[in-house]
Amino acid sequence: MSAPAPAETSTGAGAHPAGPAPSALTEAYTRLTEVLPGLAVMELGPGEAAPTGGGRVAVEKLAAGGAELDAFLAWDDAQVLRDHGQRARPDVVATFGLHRYAWSACLLFTVPWFLLRRVPRFPVEHVTFQRMPGRIAVRVGEFACLPDDPAARSPGARVVPDEEALRAEVRSAVAEHLEPVLGAFGPRMRRRGRALWGMATDEVVEGLWYVAGLLGEKRRATDELARLLPGATRPYVGAAAFRELTGPNGECLAARDRAGCCFFYTLDPEDTCANCPRNSEEVRIAKLTAEAATEKAAETAEAVAG
Repeated sequence: MSAPAPAETSTGAGAHPAGPAPSALTEAYTRLTEVLPGLAVMELGPGEAAPTGGGRVAVEKLAAGGAELDAFLAWDDAQVLRDHGQRARPDVVATFGLHRYAWSACLLFTVPWFLLRRVPRFPVEHVTFQRMPGRIAVRVGEFACLPDDPAARSPGARVVPDEEALRAEVRSAVAEHLEPVLGAFGPRMRRRGRALWGMATDEVVEGLWYVAGLLGEKRRATDELARLLPGATRPYVGAAAFRELTGPNGECLAARDRAGCCFFYTLDPEDTCANCPRNSEEVRIAKLTAEAATEKAAETAEAVAG
């Protein structure tokens, strides 16, 4: 499931930073929403209560499991039945639910790192998620940055010596946030340890890779993610795993080897994503070629319209 996490595209969900002044992260989150209107990040000001109602859920309650997680996954169960005319297995529903949260949540960390070289810390108690429209409310506190960052003297800034130290901050911050979430979803997904962190690895990589494509920086993101996840960076599983395939006309096709499977094939075996680990190389090349043709047609149409 390498598509954006929201199952639908919301409209009018523009950037919604709150508080008395922009934070060191506001610019990154504003840019994110400009290219991905279906996801907006609301920054809570000091002492401001997290929003409630409208389907919002405090992520610490998701991580606790129980009734809040039941209600969260009921949405995925209903969506599968509505869109596919069949019920998914409970473990498949839980996998979809985790994907749709984790894909968005990972962007809270990777987008500021990619655009500004700043890495926030968001423990689960500092995040509230609203699935539709796609909105996340966060309480901004500490963030890591490099010594030459203009924000290095800002409240909450913690300076790290170099790029590799900043990459370590990304890995640590994402793991801190996802670990309790994975702990709650895991039993329902019938997955443990390595399988869960394989899925987390995919969310980190594919979320930023997708957004970077919207920003026109997919090549840079490929290089950055390869350095972020080179392999042997526990608890993550494997590397970013990008590689290039050759299309039917000799064209270069960007691909990656996913660390896990989202189980979408249980609903429609033919409509898997191009990088699904179940695909043969022949099927993968055909799907990637079709995607490239669609992207080129869209770019051509946009150029003509412009």
